[in-house]
Amino acid sequence: MSAKGKKVIVGLTGGIACYKVPYLVRSLVKGEAEVRVIMTAAAAKFITPLTLETVSENPVALEMFPREGYIATRHIDLAQWADLFVIAPATANFLGKVSSGISDDLLTTVICATTSPVMIAPAMNPQMWHNPITQRNHQALKELGYLFVEPSEGEMACHDWGVGRMSEPDDIFEQINSYFDAQQ
Repeated sequence: MSAKGKKVIVGLTGGIACYKVPYLVRSLVKGEAEVRVIMTAAAAKFITPLTLETVSENPVALEMFPREGYIATRHIDLAQWADLFVIAPATANFLGKVSSGISDDLLTTVICATTSPVMIAPAMNPQMWHNPITQRNHQALKELGYLFVEPSEGEMACHDWGVGRMSEPDDIFEQINSYFDAQQ
């Protein structure tokens, strides 16, 4: 496996597609990657940190300023640790924040501080995905060198149909491996 021996941070933002991410993390761990997880507060509403701690075999980072174990440079340590960041699911809110340089939570602050590549798997309602502002943010991030696992077409949790579904974990895993293959 191409991810073998690599350090991958998986970041989750708040969307229903969070339920798919443990499968991605499990594939990475089985592929012998070392995986750390960062979740936004909204992501933790959709899936528990305990689930991701179990499949990643590492603590999950949730807060910029946790009550226990706080280290002032934690965001820098995480930013420098990874060979690759994978944001799945990535909401329209996340795309807007990152493309605007807003760093108001642990995940966006770590992304702002990293020089490692960032691979983004968007997930949102088709109307949100096709919104001109979302498309502008998507294009701006691509121009800045962010990598994308483009959303697929299908039925949404709201029963709408269209482009906006997060790609399946196996497809994201394949793109991660392809990325590492290309680096060798």
